Amino acid sequence: MGGSAPAPDRQLPVETTSFVDRRGELAAGRELLARARLVTLTGPGGVGKTRLAARLAAGLRRTFPDGVRFVPLSGLDDPALVPLAAAAALDLPDRSARPPLDALVEQLRDRRLLLLVDNCEHLPTACAELAAALLHGTTGVRILATSRHRLGLTEEHLLEVRPLPVPDPDGDLSAPEGSPALALFADRAAAVVPGFRLTAANRAAVARLCHRLDGLPLAIELAAVRMRVLDVDQLLDRLDDRYRLLTGGSPASLPRHQTLRAAVDWSHELCTGREQLVWARLSVLAGSFDLETAEAVCKATGGADGGEEERADIRPHEVLDAVTGLVDKSVLSRESGPDGIRYRLLDTLRHYGLDRLRALPGEEPAARRRQRDWMLHRAASCERAWFGPGQRDIVARLRADQDNIRTALDFSLTTQGERLAGLRLAGTLWFYWHACGAPREGRHWLDRALAANPEPTPERARGLWIAGLLAAATHALTAGLALARDAHLLAQDLDDAAETAHAEYVIGVITLFMDDLPTALRHFEASVARGPVPGQHLSLHGLDQVELACALGFLGEADRAVEVCEAARRMCERHGEEWVHSYVLRMLALAHTVCGDWPRAEHHARQALRLKIAVHDVIGIALTLDLLARTAVEQGNHERAAALLGAADRTWTAIDRDRWGSATLTSARRDSEARARAGLGPSDYPRAYERGAALDLAHTVEYAVGDTTRPRRPTAGRRTNGRHRSTPSTPGVRLTRRESEVAELVAQGLANQQIADRLVIARRTAEGHVERVLRKLGFNKRSQIAAWVAAQR
Repeated sequence: MGGSAPAPDRQLPVETTSFVDRRGELAAGRELLARARLVTLTGPGGVGKTRLAARLAAGLRRTFPDGVRFVPLSGLDDPALVPLAAAAALDLPDRSARPPLDALVEQLRDRRLLLLVDNCEHLPTACAELAAALLHGTTGVRILATSRHRLGLTEEHLLEVRPLPVPDPDGDLSAPEGSPALALFADRAAAVVPGFRLTAANRAAVARLCHRLDGLPLAIELAAVRMRVLDVDQLLDRLDDRYRLLTGGSPASLPRHQTLRAAVDWSHELCTGREQLVWARLSVLAGSFDLETAEAVCKATGGADGGEEERADIRPHEVLDAVTGLVDKSVLSRESGPDGIRYRLLDTLRHYGLDRLRALPGEEPAARRRQRDWMLHRAASCERAWFGPGQRDIVARLRADQDNIRTALDFSLTTQGERLAGLRLAGTLWFYWHACGAPREGRHWLDRALAANPEPTPERARGLWIAGLLAAATHALTAGLALARDAHLLAQDLDDAAETAHAEYVIGVITLFMDDLPTALRHFEASVARGPVPGQHLSLHGLDQVELACALGFLGEADRAVEVCEAARRMCERHGEEWVHSYVLRMLALAHTVCGDWPRAEHHARQALRLKIAVHDVIGIALTLDLLARTAVEQGNHERAAALLGAADRTWTAIDRDRWGSATLTSARRDSEARARAGLGPSDYPRAYERGAALDLAHTVEYAVGDTTRPRRPTAGRRTNGRHRSTPSTPGVRLTRRESEVAELVAQGLANQQIADRLVIARRTAEGHVERVLRKLGFNKRSQIAAWVAAQR
């Protein structure tokens, strides 16, 4: 059971500032990607490789039917996680029994997509292995990498990203728009000094400034921020002084790494002591982070190289003030996240901050310990809230914190005295590894944590049953059963009733997967009759009931299965829970198939699917598609059954080529296929099957839960959801039924993603509906739609 939740950073980075013209590099990059499958953008830090690669990839979206995906590696230190990070970026559940890289290649074998792998320089071997495996094992995957150094593969084509060209300060400056460096400075300066523009009076000084900065975009941006308090001439004078000091009076010979270091040094010195300390402490964070995380990491006694004021405790409001100052100085970037505003240190500035932190005695381990403790606190809070109404938010938050979770685990498991905390963190995240589609990564961390903590502790008992559950989720049933039994013995020795019950659940579910139905039935009957024990997580108590209903259904005891499911459904509804609830609904559907009540079975299966897409439970979606195909066959709708089978097979392939689950489930699926093929005939069945197989996951669910009889193949750019009946709206304007629904949701203030979630459609589809509503009504703002809807009412 489980799935994966899409992470915000799997798509291309959002541009928060204007993109300065690099037409030559963009054209060269497009030309290289047209004939080469591996293109690496190389260049020094701060030159703009990531930004250029993202712009290049965005312009090629329509070229790749299976999309463009972004794999950020700056937050990774463990080479073993590189293929898992790529799988996560591609929304591929990591449940295969194969080695991670082999599984990734197998899942991408028939895909046509572009993978943007960013910041490869600190993991060169792992990145080269990833690229080589994809190049040799697939035919439609192309890779765009960014790195300060080449990957070293024979298939690699290099595109050197050079600093921006700077015109001669003493030459002809009458056409400044032809200089990207000057344009960049003017754009960033205007952001802090409204109305700033290049003029005849300041062009030479700006050109000289950009020349001093060697045309490095990051250095230019950091300098432009100082326009808040200095004019161009003052800025240039101070920069000249700094470079003469650094180079012994020869600024013309300044190497580019010194240029960037000087620019960052200068930005650092212009920060207050508090901002410098916060910058240093925040450098232990990987990826993006929210304000709460920043406060938790920064609020302890510091070791800043200043007076007593800098060494005092940093209070939360002081962290906010420092973060605000660092955003103003372009040290921190501000971006939207699933849980509100988040912040990020550019990789170059993060490494600079780490250097500063390491110069302060005892600061780095203390900051990393606070970061780990905060991740543990957040994980524990999410675990407590998991059986409740906030599951979508929990999934989104933990996905956003994924890099920081990895950093915290790595620190704990590589630092003497911290290893038990690492096991505790890995165990607390059991629901994340299991329900959110990351069992292989979870087992990676748990295997390391268990090896580092052989002592008989409650944390080890918990780690063992979780490792067993995750092993079973990746097809390793025998190994999983052994781990669960070890957990059970240890939990009993420790007299820990909760961990004993958890281990018993894993033993029971693996027994069920092994098709020992009578044993599984006795096991879950006893567990459900006993009820939850103190400390047992309600999710696992709910799953006890799900597995009991499953065993009853497979053994033909449909009435008892329905009774168990109804009790479990009431419990889920009381708590507003969705993940377990989706499995309860699916089991209700299965029970009704035993009774032959196909309309009711279909109804419950559709309800289950709506909940499963909410938490992106990919395996649950695949299982439910198989079930809906069966209900369609039984009701004589062979065309719909064939399309659902095609969609289900595509979903299963994204998980693994081999279907996951018991032989009973696999047998039912084969029967559905045989009957649908016989009902349609040898020519019509493949066509219907291919229509379903052409759908991506969001459109698959949109079709499966809808009433349309034939899925419409997704088209480039926007996709639709079959037929819609037009309804009158206002004289001269006719919105379809779906467009009217979208207009109502816009009027309620919902964003496109929220509209997509509410209507169970893809975000791209929601965006298309909103654009069509705007176009039909002759509007250009969403607020105008809201006013129009109010007028119609």
